[in-house]
Amino acid sequence: MPTRNPLSEATYTERIAFVVDLARHLHAYGTTSQRMEAAIESVARKLALECEPWSNPTGIILAFSDPARPAGESDTTRVIRPGLGDTNLRKLCEADRIAEDVINGRIGVSAGRAALRELDRPGSRRERWMLALGFALASAAVAGLLRLPWLDIGTSGAIGFLIGVMALAAQSRPRLHESFEAVAGLLAGTVTILVSSVVGPLNLNTVIIASLIVLLPGMTLALSTNELTSRHLVSGTARFAGALMTIISLTIGTAIALGIAGAVGIEPQVRALRPQPEWVVWCALALAAFAFAVLFQAQRRDYPLVMLSVIGGYLISRYGGEWLGPQAGVFLAALAATAAGNAYARWFNRPGALVRLPGIIILVPGSISLRGVISLVQSQDIGAGGAAAMAALNTLMALLAGLVFGNLLVTARRSL
Repeated sequence: MPTRNPLSEATYTERIAFVVDLARHLHAYGTTSQRMEAAIESVARKLALECEPWSNPTGIILAFSDPARPAGESDTTRVIRPGLGDTNLRKLCEADRIAEDVINGRIGVSAGRAALRELDRPGSRRERWMLALGFALASAAVAGLLRLPWLDIGTSGAIGFLIGVMALAAQSRPRLHESFEAVAGLLAGTVTILVSSVVGPLNLNTVIIASLIVLLPGMTLALSTNELTSRHLVSGTARFAGALMTIISLTIGTAIALGIAGAVGIEPQVRALRPQPEWVVWCALALAAFAFAVLFQAQRRDYPLVMLSVIGGYLISRYGGEWLGPQAGVFLAALAATAAGNAYARWFNRPGALVRLPGIIILVPGSISLRGVISLVQSQDIGAGGAAAMAALNTLMALLAGLVFGNLLVTARRSL
């Protein structure tokens, strides 16, 4: 008796609908343009479709045709406006698994579409509050990695939690969502100034940066330059512009807080002190690894892998930097994370983003960029932020080189 093939029973329209749904979900879960386009082309070929995808950070265009029919007879174009995506490793892995099941005939195209639609269900209340907790843990952990005093660490964690709660509120409030970064900067600046004035002195700018660490677009800057090197000029330029606007919005909020404090006569007590011993750094690293596993919304069973990737990226960049220099350390860490992610994808047939993204998250130059812009605004001197801007550029170039050569060292599996 012949084996039933679900793909042969799917109509041309159903196959197109599945690819459209898959593209929308991959885009929503933070996949870069070149990786998403390559993945969609691969899936479309296995579904006996010709597809020419075009993606940017806020939209997708998919042009389909049936290779078994005369040219022009079956042409179909779909335009999708999904908005900006957000990294969600659990749903990315699920979407990848569903695509594998469909193209290998384990489930039908209609069942695959239904499974993808299940991913659209909002997270539970517990998952949402875990994200808010992830903001707090990440902010406190970064302050610990910077060896800040305990008051600074506690202040950073508290502000991070408040920003996490505000991020949850912004999901259902469009007006707050539009101005979220500026309001977050205002909140971080206000709380930091009040604590430093009433409770005790703080490393003011460093605490503000640590509390905003989750919102900093360092990953976006790195991905945008990666897209530009892949000749995805429109997507890379748009993503880069979006990252710059995020930095500017955060700086505007912080500058307003500083301006209001000066206008009402509040003088924050500022100090420059990094007193923590080495054991605090290691504890902060473990906490940061857990926090980013939460913020990347990985599956519970993937937490150890994500955490090991974060820790590995930090250790390679730190000790490689001590041996060869800071930029060389960033390059080696990005190279290792990218190659390891692609190797993991090939061996285990799962998205390499589980290793690649956590491995480079500690390396991204967002905090350096924000520090430079804040220094520039505070001093009103273009030279004040020059050193930070050059450091951010050097870090970005080293990170980009690691991503490029890591992909050359080990090629990706279906690009995810």
